[in-house]
Amino acid sequence: MQSPLRHGRAAIGTTLAGGALAALSQAPERASRLLRHRYPTVAVTGMTGVGKTRLADRLSKRASAESAAGPDVGSAVMERRTRRNARLRGYRFRVVPGENAATRLGALDEVFHDEPVDGVLHVVAWGHATPRRTGGTTGTALATREEQLAAELEDWSITAHRIASMAVRRDRPTWLVVAVTKADLFADDVDAAVHYYSPGSGTPFGDKLDELRALAGGAKLSIDVLPVCARGGDKRSAMPEKACNDLLGRLELRMAQLSGHV
Repeated sequence: MQSPLRHGRAAIGTTLAGGALAALSQAPERASRLLRHRYPTVAVTGMTGVGKTRLADRLSKRASAESAAGPDVGSAVMERRTRRNARLRGYRFRVVPGENAATRLGALDEVFHDEPVDGVLHVVAWGHATPRRTGGTTGTALATREEQLAAELEDWSITAHRIASMAVRRDRPTWLVVAVTKADLFADDVDAAVHYYSPGSGTPFGDKLDELRALAGGAKLSIDVLPVCARGGDKRSAMPEKACNDLLGRLELRMAQLSGHV
């Protein structure tokens, strides 16, 4: 017969072992929460030609060949960028391809279903996206501003549907920033561009944002609209480099606020 002392020690050992196993089983979840808190995942979405990769490069402090190039060249696969700072905080960017291809739909499934993101940076260009040629054709692509705005709206409908579907089932994403890029091309009309993309504006894009808020829950999903540009001109231009940097700084500050970094 086992003595009471040995029985007590065995019971304590079992309890300690169980506690250790429980702690180990919870370790990956805790590590995941810590990673999400310090490095939230951000989906960068938008139609082709709006400058998603270039903006992600600027935000991640990455100097790429694409950023140095003139036209936005785009990508057919999802690209990843990571922003880190000295305080061990930053972002994990997932740049969703803008082409209407199987790879784009797969990337949308990944960021809004398989590995849900914490926030969305949706990039638009107020009809100033770089036109794309149809695959296999040569020559300069042409598109009117009205055609580009219509394509942008159609693209947003697809993305908004994924966001709404995810938001009603999960606690993410918690924020959406509509980044109006290429502000240097309409420096005198930035306020009008921001108004066009704002909820409650009565514009086609604004109406779709209102629909998204109604589906996802207005208090659950924060929506901001901010202008930005990748590169400004000289001091005499309508949008000098300093002005572009200031716009980028405002976007970075808002993202930091939404992510709890400040």
